[in-house]
Amino acid sequence: MLTSADIGTTAFTITRFLEGYEMTEVDALLEAVRSTLAGFERPTILRDGPATTAREVVSARFQPTKFRSGYKQDDVDIFLDRVVEALRTHEATR
Repeated sequence: MLTSADIGTTAFTITRFLEGYEMTEVDALLEAVRSTLAGFERPTILRDGPATTAREVVSARFQPTKFRSGYKQDDVDIFLDRVVEALRTHEATR
């Protein structure tokens, strides 16, 4: 299962000429997910904010980029599918 450490070590392909996702927006969502997963893994630590839910990840939308740096959309979408699966597993055990 995906862990908070996996979130911190994930790297996406950067695209410049094809449409990508705004990197700062993706990074912000992943930081919120990392904090949430860390809270599930070690319930005694304080989260950096409210828990991020699987539903929020599914509904997340990112500003598209073209002719400037952005994360490759397929890479992000595939990884977010794994994130949703991990969050749903943790949410089911609450």
